[in-house]
Amino acid sequence: MSDDLTYAASGVDIDAGERAVTLMRSAVERTNRPEVVGGLGGFAGLFALDTAKYRRPLLASSTDGVGTKIALARMLDRHDTVGIDLVAMVVDDLVACGAEPLFLQDYVACGRVVPERIAAIVTGIAAGCTEAGAALVGGETAEHGDLMDADEYDLAATAVGVVEADAVLGPERVRAGDTVIAMASSGLHSNGYSLVRRVVARAGLDLAATPAGLSRPLGEELLEPTRIYALSCLALVAELGVDQVHAYAHITGGGLAANTARVVPDGLTAVLDRSTWELPAVVRLLEEQGVPRAESERAFNCGVGMVAAVTPDVADRTIELLTSRGVPAWVAGTVDRTAAEDSTGARLVGSYRG
Repeated sequence: MSDDLTYAASGVDIDAGERAVTLMRSAVERTNRPEVVGGLGGFAGLFALDTAKYRRPLLASSTDGVGTKIALARMLDRHDTVGIDLVAMVVDDLVACGAEPLFLQDYVACGRVVPERIAAIVTGIAAGCTEAGAALVGGETAEHGDLMDADEYDLAATAVGVVEADAVLGPERVRAGDTVIAMASSGLHSNGYSLVRRVVARAGLDLAATPAGLSRPLGEELLEPTRIYALSCLALVAELGVDQVHAYAHITGGGLAANTARVVPDGLTAVLDRSTWELPAVVRLLEEQGVPRAESERAFNCGVGMVAAVTPDVADRTIELLTSRGVPAWVAGTVDRTAAEDSTGARLVGSYRG
């Protein structure tokens, strides 16, 4: 047999893949919940749902990726945080409807398996799963040398959660007079990075330098992993109940107003007051380089990663509980009645502090 007619010579190194699994195994196993059946290496992940625990369980699922933030991770050769971003994107979509994340499966496509790099990525995914209380029950690493350059990779994941049918959160519960609670983002999270990279390239910004207004190098600021809100949001519902906590909106692509509007019913508008928080320094930096304010409010979260609509009488307790769990929170606005022809679902008013 010719030496070049092997799988490895064709761009798929099975031995490297097996080494990557060995390196990530302990991190993955630390995410196990009691319901996980079996271990790493099976053809499918098994999870024993305790049906006696629920009256009428609904399974919720969410699929997403990290997007072009990965290109920045490659530029900086740092791959241990994008896995956290991946988990955040899916589990915080689940909790928006009140679902508890149960388990997650990831998919890593790459041009070449570098075991240490794959292990760093999956170790980040495992860290995110631990933070969200979800088990990492399986995944796939696919080496696609004919489709991707050697150092290219992309990530995707699907998470599954569960919620009682009569405890689903969403616009059906939101009422006029509800208070809108904002939860601070940890940074830009995982949206808007195509625009970020365009600004960095056009302005010639040095990722290793610390621009005025930032306390660390720009590259570190941009790679800050996405805050995971799932367990804090679930704790809030567990204490206050769905009669008090009506909806969550995960602020991702499209920005604060557009995502908040998704949980506001017809005839009502969430009015969010910019003066209740400061625009993050990194967003101000991007605006100084030419990004218009209207565009930054569509592309970036502008400092708010999740919002909750709650009854006014529990607003203070909501903020107290979230803050105690390390999630800065504040009253950002209210849900008001609006004439049908004027209803926009959500709008921003006022000017940012600072």
